[in-house]
Amino acid sequence: MATPQTSPRAKQRRGEGQWALGYREPLNPNERSKKDDNPLNVRARIENIYAHGGFDSIDPADLRGRFRWYGLYTQRKPGIDGGRTATLEPEELDDEFFMMRVRSDGGALTTEQLTVLGEISQTYARDTADITDRQNIQYHWIRVEDVPTIWQKLEAVGLTTMEACGDSPRVILGSPVAGISQDEVIDGQPAIDTILERYIGDPRFSNLPRKFKTAISGLQDVAHEIHDIAFVGVHHPEHGPGFDLWVGGGLSTNPMLGKRLGAWVPLDEVPDVWEAVISVFRDYGYRRLRHRARIKFLVADWGPEKFRQVVEDEYLKRKMIDGPAPETLDQQLDHIGVHKQKDGLFYVGAAPVAGRVSGSILVEVAKYAERAGSGRVRFTPQQKIIVLDVPESEIPALKSDLAKLGLQVDPSPWRRGIMACTGIEFCKLAIVETKARALDLVTQLEANLKDIVDGVTAPITVHINGCPNSCARIQTADIGLKGQIVTDEQGNQVEGFQVHLGGGLGLDAGFGRKLRGHKVTSAELPEYVERVVRNFVAQRETDERFAQWVGRAEEGSLR
Repeated sequence: MATPQTSPRAKQRRGEGQWALGYREPLNPNERSKKDDNPLNVRARIENIYAHGGFDSIDPADLRGRFRWYGLYTQRKPGIDGGRTATLEPEELDDEFFMMRVRSDGGALTTEQLTVLGEISQTYARDTADITDRQNIQYHWIRVEDVPTIWQKLEAVGLTTMEACGDSPRVILGSPVAGISQDEVIDGQPAIDTILERYIGDPRFSNLPRKFKTAISGLQDVAHEIHDIAFVGVHHPEHGPGFDLWVGGGLSTNPMLGKRLGAWVPLDEVPDVWEAVISVFRDYGYRRLRHRARIKFLVADWGPEKFRQVVEDEYLKRKMIDGPAPETLDQQLDHIGVHKQKDGLFYVGAAPVAGRVSGSILVEVAKYAERAGSGRVRFTPQQKIIVLDVPESEIPALKSDLAKLGLQVDPSPWRRGIMACTGIEFCKLAIVETKARALDLVTQLEANLKDIVDGVTAPITVHINGCPNSCARIQTADIGLKGQIVTDEQGNQVEGFQVHLGGGLGLDAGFGRKLRGHKVTSAELPEYVERVVRNFVAQRETDERFAQWVGRAEEGSLR
């Protein structure tokens, strides 16, 4: 008689550290640190102890952990090459200076605030200032002794560094032309302001599994597909203008596009829905393994239907309204150039190279904007700057003034489409140089591709990242460059890049194509990009976008 077959016992999945399922014990050093002390408490120690005792007085748990909740990271010690990044201990990479990020949610600033940002840079940051793709300013060379004074100056004009970094709700992206665009479905800035007032600095949301990135826009100009949560302007056929809700996007080493929940959210309910979603992340997010602690992994495992059900049943205690998807755009909006506002004034968008400016430039931009009759400026998610509310008669003078600062209102496609992260100059995670590389690349492309500019009908985006973390969104660029150490033709280990081609958002939403075994050294980069761009212009079909061409091109044309 045959022995009955028994099905093997299903392997039980290990707990992922989800609070809602009872896993409250810290499972890694980051979780232990947050449990030991709410990271927001570190401000008092900075003000009362570390600013007086200097760098050597800082507790390591604060230095490499809780400082981030106030926008502070130690910067990279000079002279350490990229090949050693992964082999050294954190204390070996640490310099005694800090990078500091300042919140400017939605990129929204008055000229007074911009002036203060510039003056702080001049006084305390060796005139450094980078516009990041989070629409804010990032300083370098900050001393802990100066941090309390910097906070006082920022807070006097309504700015803060609170939760600019850390496992917290970080800077919220918003349309830089919110409230003035002739094309926006709805102005999302009031929702951003309410979220800031209600929740930023709230201890209930200062211990998340990892960072939480938000985008809110009545236009599709904030890279909504790659955010933890995004609210995208859309017209509901019955209820009018509101927002389509997306969750679970993100890049880094496991890139995922956000998922629509199929819910339409009116403007006044955006903060409540935001609170519900971030609460799901806090309570159900994975905390055991740091590399799986983003909301995108939870959404991928649950699916959008279950995620929406949990939001509604356990947190909102009501159903959300079903709604339509927004119409997909065939081209990213960057707001560069001169554009008419719905009130008859104009906004003027200008392009630095990869966000690299200075405190002196920021002070001058504020002065020139005021001379043109404006009191408002904006940073963009593409590392650019916009002056709002400009009378038509003042546009020529403002364009000329900005050009004196290296900020071009009519830039080349290469200057317009370049982005870069901080890179090895200051970042402890970086392997290669990025900002100087971006400037060199733009300069050479502008010189060498003059003959085909008319064939490039939209900017070909080139994003340069110093490591695999994709702070510069390499997977969603036309040409994405991930920094790594590569071998040149002479067998030397040198700085170089893995290439991603044809990524995009909007109509081309997807991640770039990688060519097997294809690496480019930093020295070869300008020649390589020029070759690919020329191949595109020569081979493209009518109205074909770069991503479309990459999808069908022969591999030889991409190498």
